[in-house]
Amino acid sequence: MTTDPSRQHDQPDTAGEQLPGPGEPGSVTSEMGEEPDHGEESYVGHDRLRDKVAIVTGGDSGIGRAVALAFAREGADVVLSYLEEEDEDGQRTAELVRAAGRTAITVPGDLTSEEACRELVDRTVSELGRVDLLVNNAAYQMAQPGGIADITTEQFDRVMRTNLYAMFWLSKMCLPYMPRGGGIINTSSVQASSPSVPLLDYALTKAGIANFTRGLAQAVAEDGIRVNAVAPGPIWTPLIPATMPPEQVEDFGRQAPLGRAGQPAEVATAFVYLASGDSSYVTGEVLAVTGGQPVTV
Repeated sequence: MTTDPSRQHDQPDTAGEQLPGPGEPGSVTSEMGEEPDHGEESYVGHDRLRDKVAIVTGGDSGIGRAVALAFAREGADVVLSYLEEEDEDGQRTAELVRAAGRTAITVPGDLTSEEACRELVDRTVSELGRVDLLVNNAAYQMAQPGGIADITTEQFDRVMRTNLYAMFWLSKMCLPYMPRGGGIINTSSVQASSPSVPLLDYALTKAGIANFTRGLAQAVAEDGIRVNAVAPGPIWTPLIPATMPPEQVEDFGRQAPLGRAGQPAEVATAFVYLASGDSSYVTGEVLAVTGGQPVTV
């Protein structure tokens, strides 16, 4: 039976949903009125990533949790990176990885620090021997209704260092430990080509990620390493009620042609595709998972 994609998942009941900002006490999945679907009950693996070693940043919740779960059910061991304040979510994701019969290593830390990025890579290599897959998914956003006038230098710096610096550092650090057949997958966004005023700084980084992806893909192709990106649209994760005002949260996702917000489980399959041999002739690509919103960067 064919499933109607507009009804694959119901629109989340987001009315009045608000969480503390990222990294603040209470900003965890369990505090959401309606928790996202990460594929806990639905994702079935087929050994596409058997015995691979994957680093997933922002791996505690949302898209990162869904990717970690899917990778584990496909046979990968997973190293999870997230903020120390988000350890409750991080440990829950680790439990899902272990329940799939795979190794989960948690490395809490703030990736806006180059030293924290180095620790993440060093732990992975010392305990698992190599890095087959790097998923640069960690991100920070904070909607500012007044646009550029309300974006402080402090916020701008945090967005740049989380979304761009960490991706650059980790890619550079992982490549020497990545064998032929390895891959880097970055998380861009529909915001890369359709920026909204309240997310101007965030949108800037997501366009930069797409450009970095294409450039690095050319640089490492001869080494047998592929670099791609996934550009999600409106996906229901803790980041949304933690960084957007109530009126935007209430309508979140309804602007998509499919008429609803997506779920992390619906994005994870794109990461599995790009990580596996199914996409062996794909590199430098930005794969949109947006419910029909175009991504043209």
